[in-house]
Amino acid sequence: MPALDPTMAQQVAKAISAFQQQRTGYAPKSVAVVLSEDTLVVTLHEALSPAEKALARTQEGAVQVQEFHRQLFKNSADLLRQEIKRITGVAVGEAAAEIETTTGAVVHAFTTGTMVQVFQLAGPISAEAWNGNGSATLKNEK
Repeated sequence: MPALDPTMAQQVAKAISAFQQQRTGYAPKSVAVVLSEDTLVVTLHEALSPAEKALARTQEGAVQVQEFHRQLFKNSADLLRQEIKRITGVAVGEAAAEIETTTGAVVHAFTTGTMVQVFQLAGPISAEAWNGNGSATLKNEK
């Protein structure tokens, strides 16, 4: 049986996971990629190493871990932008990262001037309950 070509989302997830492994020596447990119009959000689940998790148990340590990952992202964002453009064919306008030290989640957002708010739920929602493909867009009429 021939192998199927991976989707763009799968290619982005694989590239981001490899990037994280290369830069930190620790691969995330999983990577989720969501695209909504011109905003690509990548969430790396359980992306902190055991040492980072231990350090993040204190307020000061959590700040250090967050700053480390922000700087890592800032210093390497151009490489990620290039990889996303290679995969999708679309250039990245803006990029940001946020780290949730209590869960070990690292969120990368790539946008073209859009405000991004990310909420990590405490548990999954079934596709049937969500009533769709896992994303929704609300357009406000002016």
